[in-house]
Amino acid sequence: MKPLITFVVAAARNNVIGAGGGLAWKISDDLKWFKQTTMGKPLVMGRKTFDSIGRALPGRDNIVVTRSPDFLSKKTFIARSLDDALILGRACAEAVDAEEICVIGGGEIYRQAMACADRIYLTRVDADIEGDAYFPALDSRDWVETRQGSAPKNDKNEYACEFFILDRRSRIRSKQP
Repeated sequence: MKPLITFVVAAARNNVIGAGGGLAWKISDDLKWFKQTTMGKPLVMGRKTFDSIGRALPGRDNIVVTRSPDFLSKKTFIARSLDDALILGRACAEAVDAEEICVIGGGEIYRQAMACADRIYLTRVDADIEGDAYFPALDSRDWVETRQGSAPKNDKNEYACEFFILDRRSRIRSKQP
């Protein structure tokens, strides 16, 4: 069975996902959710997202999409297009028997990959944030949303947030007998 293309994203109520080349908040519980959701699965990300992380994430194949011929990074695979990254992601997923390829940003990568996304792991940050990177607006008619939990604002979480899994309706229908 072909691995699912999943997005893993934290977005404010106004769909901001980043500011100034990084996250627009500090939410420890979201980072735990991210790690739990992505561990052992191939990650596809744009170069700016990789730069904001600052290193390859351990326990996962890291695939960086960049057109820059000068980009080099240890412990990553480099793809020159999103299509190439997804092909590489499938090969990585099959090699480790992962059921998902996780697209982790940024905004342009999410926009380019939206048509092929099967599932979204969404952290909805309970704030309207100023930023310069956005998650594309979703049409609720295309997705079935299941709430997974929440995290309060506290000394480790700058904002409260909720965790959701959104499955594309057409994928759910195609699995029914």
